[in-house]
Amino acid sequence: MTNLEELGIDWAKITRETGRLVMLKALAEQTNGTLDSSMIEMILPIFAIRKDRAWIHEQLEYLAERDAVTVTSAGTVRIATLTKRGRRHLDRDIILEGVKRPSEPGE
Repeated sequence: MTNLEELGIDWAKITRETGRLVMLKALAEQTNGTLDSSMIEMILPIFAIRKDRAWIHEQLEYLAERDAVTVTSAGTVRIATLTKRGRRHLDRDIILEGVKRPSEPGE
């Protein structure tokens, strides 16, 4: 049996890129395009991504640096809001580096 590490697969990178896409999609599903990090923390395990809130905050900062979301601090949570640029990535109009590309409609 082949060790997955020997295949040269960067699972941490795949997890980050997938997690960022999941976050954008979750925001897009909200009427106001907004969720707090505690809600995102409950959504990610549905996609087999089990990370702590600090990791989620890092990913939200990454997305904010690329103008895909805006982030506001509220105590120990961060509130993320989807931007037009984040929506354009989800619509496949642009590509945000470090964020998994959404599937084609119907895939």
